[in-house]
Amino acid sequence: MAVGKSGRVVIETDLKFKEKLYLAVKKKGMSLKEWFEKKAVQDFSELKDTSKK
Repeated sequence: MAVGKSGRVVIETDLKFKEKLYLAVKKKGMSLKEWFEKKAVQDFSELKDTSKK
């Protein structure tokens, strides 16, 4: 997988899964970006200092 210099993370997934994921995240009152960053920091604590910059 290519790693570019932009701030984007691109993941290809099944369309139905994507739609369900967006709905589930929205029900929690979060954006996909907020959810992703929260989960990433939970799994990789070393990211804590960089997730909000």
